[in-house]
Amino acid sequence: MTTIQLPLDTRLPEMLRSGRRLRGVFNSLPSPAIVEMCAYAGFDFVIIDNEHGAADLGATEHMLRAARASGIVPVIRCFERDLPRFLDMGASAVQLPMVETAEQAHRLADAVRYPPIGRRGCAFSPRAAGYGAFGNGHTQRSNEGIALIAMIETPTAISNARAIAEVDGVDAVFIGPNDLAHAMGHGSNWNAPEVHAAIVSALSAIGAAKKCAGIIALSVEDEERFAALGARYFANVTTSLITRAFAEAARGHSQSLRY
Repeated sequence: MTTIQLPLDTRLPEMLRSGRRLRGVFNSLPSPAIVEMCAYAGFDFVIIDNEHGAADLGATEHMLRAARASGIVPVIRCFERDLPRFLDMGASAVQLPMVETAEQAHRLADAVRYPPIGRRGCAFSPRAAGYGAFGNGHTQRSNEGIALIAMIETPTAISNARAIAEVDGVDAVFIGPNDLAHAMGHGSNWNAPEVHAAIVSALSAIGAAKKCAGIIALSVEDEERFAALGARYFANVTTSLITRAFAEAARGHSQSLRY
């Protein structure tokens, strides 16, 4: 008899609690091949970006399949209104932008979990539930194995960082430095002293709440700097990595690869 691999990858909540560093990438390109490449490169997770990316629902579902087949944990960044569809597709985690209050975080946590914990609508026909094959065990696996990551990206959110992190059902809090810098009037200057101070404050607050803190890290230096402040969930960006590699190749600086 065929051994079935369930569509839902339930590893991320425990990974976020483990205390170890996790490395992943935001991917806005609607390509299952990119997801596989992220897995084979050794990343822990890939964030399928449905806030800024171009993927439609069908392409997103295929990227989830690629993630499951290649062994990388798929996170979907999406808006609150899209949660039901992406959860039913089989997202292992959801990362919600612009969370500013504990009340909003409570609402999101309720939307991610099935009753009696939350208020997610029950349907057993979608992919996550095996198209009806898995029965009631699906609800328990989902409640225990789907992670919720709240993104804080404004001064209001920074001031509420600990309260957001303390919400039951929030597994990690991710600081969005680009939006934060813009909201504070510094454009794309993440390293402006005022912005850096806000990031330090938020990382301390998240740590005090005993939750995993995350942030973008585009270089080894960024990762080390933020790790020293308590961050453990680091995300690079596929388009940045690819563009940088192309630029190096165009200048004749690329390393040899196997084709």
